[in-house]
Amino acid sequence: MATIFSRIIAGEIPSYKVAENDKFYAFLDINPLVKGHTLVVPKREVDYIFDLDDDELAAMHVFAKSVALAIQQAFPCKKVGEAVIGLEVPHAHIHLIPIQKESDMIFSNPKLKLTNEEFVEVAAAISQAWEGGDK
Repeated sequence: MATIFSRIIAGEIPSYKVAENDKFYAFLDINPLVKGHTLVVPKREVDYIFDLDDDELAAMHVFAKSVALAIQQAFPCKKVGEAVIGLEVPHAHIHLIPIQKESDMIFSNPKLKLTNEEFVEVAAAISQAWEGGDK
């Protein structure tokens, strides 16, 4: 059975897409720690990120870098933090989180409750920055 992320990539489940190429898909986390919290996933369904072959893992990080730069442009922050946990969904993914301080990356922090309109605005801001950036 396809993972929820595979179903999102296939368009079976809606998402707030911010970037996509032939191998990777980036979309907003629906339980964000901060505005701009984005997930980057490979289109190929792989449970554990370190089961990706070396070229695919490197390409995923290059894609994630382009998304992180777009996030930073759309949501000025000190840095965009990266986390790979991968226990909640059996599909490799990278969390990209705009941070002002290290505690912004604590996953037990309360999650933001954004409206659909806010999600649409956040996704559009990142997507526009990504479209205008170097990929």
